[in-house]
Amino acid sequence: MKINILGVLIDRITSKEVLKKIEEFLNSDTQHYITTPNPEFVMRAQKDEEFRNILNKSDIAIPDGIGLVFASHFLGNPIPERVAGSDLVWKIAKLAEYKNCSLYLLGGKEGVAEEAARKLKEKYPNLKIKGAESGGEVEERKLKTQNEEMVKRINERQPDILLVAFGAPKQEKWIYYNLSKLSSVKVAIGVGGTFDFIAGRIKRAPMFLRKLGMEWLWRLFIEPKRINRILTATVRFGWKVLKWKIKKAKGPF
Repeated sequence: MKINILGVLIDRITSKEVLKKIEEFLNSDTQHYITTPNPEFVMRAQKDEEFRNILNKSDIAIPDGIGLVFASHFLGNPIPERVAGSDLVWKIAKLAEYKNCSLYLLGGKEGVAEEAARKLKEKYPNLKIKGAESGGEVEERKLKTQNEEMVKRINERQPDILLVAFGAPKQEKWIYYNLSKLSSVKVAIGVGGTFDFIAGRIKRAPMFLRKLGMEWLWRLFIEPKRINRILTATVRFGWKVLKWKIKKAKGPF
C-alpha cells in the first residue's frame, strides 16, 4: 500500500516489513531496486520528472524522513513509522550474514566505503563483503554511459546486494540505468550518506532526538551549512503539502 505525497509514491511500510520483502527479493530470480525518499527527495522530484518516475517505479520506496510520516498523517493516510536508511543498512548486513548473501559498497568520499565495510565486518564477522569502492564520482549527465569499468568491477565480484552512495538523485538514476547490467545483483539500494555514519565520519543524533523525529535539528547543529537543505525538507515541504491538500479538497472545479 502506497501513499501519494506531492506526486511521489511512498510505501506505508515498517522496518520489519522492508526486511521481509528484501528476503523475498533475495530468494527470487529477478532484480529489484529500493529507494529511500525523504522530504528533500520529494521536493527535488517536483522539478525533476526523470527522478520522480524512477522513485515511483522502485520496488520499495522507504519512508526515510519523519516529514513524510507527518505529511501522511496530515493527508489522512498514515505511514506507520520512519524507516531510517542509516539504520536499515545494519539490518540488511545482519540479514545478508544470516542468508549467506554478499554485499558490495559503492560510492562515498575517499576511503569511506572501505571504513564502513570494516565496521560492518566487525559487527557481523561472517558477513561476505565482495567489494568496497569509494571516491568514484559519476557526472549526472553521464549516468547512462560512463560506467563500463565500474560495472565490470562489480560483475567480477558477483555480489547479491549493492549499496550505492552517490547521493540523490545520482544514485537512484545510476541504479535505474545500470542494474540490468549487473548480472548477480538481486537488490540495489541508494543509501546516501549512510557510509559516513557507519564509518563514524559523521556522528548520528542521540537516540532520544531520533525517537522525537528531531534528527534534522542535530544535523543542523553539527553541519550549519545544511540550513538551506533543512529548510527545504521542513518549512518549504510542509507549506507545499498544505497547499496540495487545500487544492485537492477544492477539487477540479
